[in-house]
Amino acid sequence: MSKISFLNITLLVLMTSNLAFSQRSQVQIARNSIGKLHVAINAKAEPAKQLGILGEGIKASEAAQSDRKTKKWPETWAIKAYLSSYISIIDADEGNADKYYTLAIDAIDSARRLDKFQANSRLIDAAIYNVNIRKQNKANTAFNNNDFANAYKLLKDVSDFFPKDTVLAINTALAAQNVQAYDNALVYFKRAKDNGVKNPVLFQNLSNIYVSKFENELAIKTLEDGIKLNPYDANLTNSYINLLLDNEKYETAIKIIENTLKVDSKNKLLYFLYGYLHQNNSNYSTAELAYNKALSIDENYFDALYQMGLAYVGSANTALKSSGQDKSQKFISFINRAEIALLQAHEINQNDKSTVQLLIDIYTRKNRLDKVQELKSKLEEF
Repeated sequence: MSKISFLNITLLVLMTSNLAFSQRSQVQIARNSIGKLHVAINAKAEPAKQLGILGEGIKASEAAQSDRKTKKWPETWAIKAYLSSYISIIDADEGNADKYYTLAIDAIDSARRLDKFQANSRLIDAAIYNVNIRKQNKANTAFNNNDFANAYKLLKDVSDFFPKDTVLAINTALAAQNVQAYDNALVYFKRAKDNGVKNPVLFQNLSNIYVSKFENELAIKTLEDGIKLNPYDANLTNSYINLLLDNEKYETAIKIIENTLKVDSKNKLLYFLYGYLHQNNSNYSTAELAYNKALSIDENYFDALYQMGLAYVGSANTALKSSGQDKSQKFISFINRAEIALLQAHEINQNDKSTVQLLIDIYTRKNRLDKVQELKSKLEEF
């Protein structure tokens, strides 16, 4: 029967002990690299030097990861996750940065699974933070390349990680909007709004989404909220008025226009809309005043000239229905004014069929058959 010598037993024990010590020392080397990295960061060392330190740490963590014992240590994976994530945000080589971004994500999953007592939570959280910075950089690249689907997928994760970051929330919403994921866009626009964003464009985007979902009251309320934060913003006010008109809230629209004109007296569109609303209520004299205000700002304002011509025609028809002795004289006066306004409109836009048709009606009433024939010939040319 052979015997194992004491010397052989001693060598075996020493070899086993050295191997275990070696693997534990790899974890220590990886751990020390984190300290060295922070010293380098504080000293504002060049990225190349930081990457050198990170390379040493990664090499050590991967050696520890391959050992049967230390690969079960959550610290092994937490250190690798942190070091890999940091490489992913400072390495100028996009391919290498992406490689370590993927390694970091895998290492984070392993660290979380093994770290039952959360002893390495600070390292893991730091790695997750870095991964989200990398995601944001990738998302910005995707957005700039019009790859909005990928940009949204990445930005969603980052915005959920930094929920108070309003710029992120808006960018996430815009990416979703660009792929017509309007419900998702709504979530992130609302997040930005709830976190204090006052930009008028945000409220317009929110309102537009509500309109697309046929939630018109919410759309109106959103614009009202925006106007409270941005009093008399021209774009918001115009959107609000148009939305009121679309929903037949004419009285509210008139009041908003009146209040806005007190501080924005050079807005030709508001004067035009004010005139148009009163014209629809057969308040022709008020409409005429409003159109003249618009034309005093822009004498070539086609819409105002055309609508004023229509308003004069309406006043002429009202005069004919009156019981006064001078109704014929009033009719002629209003028809003449309508003719002048519509001729000016026709001069500005000679291809507008509605203007030509109204002039034909006026000249028919005036029995100016030569003009009627001339304008009818023009209509045939269109």
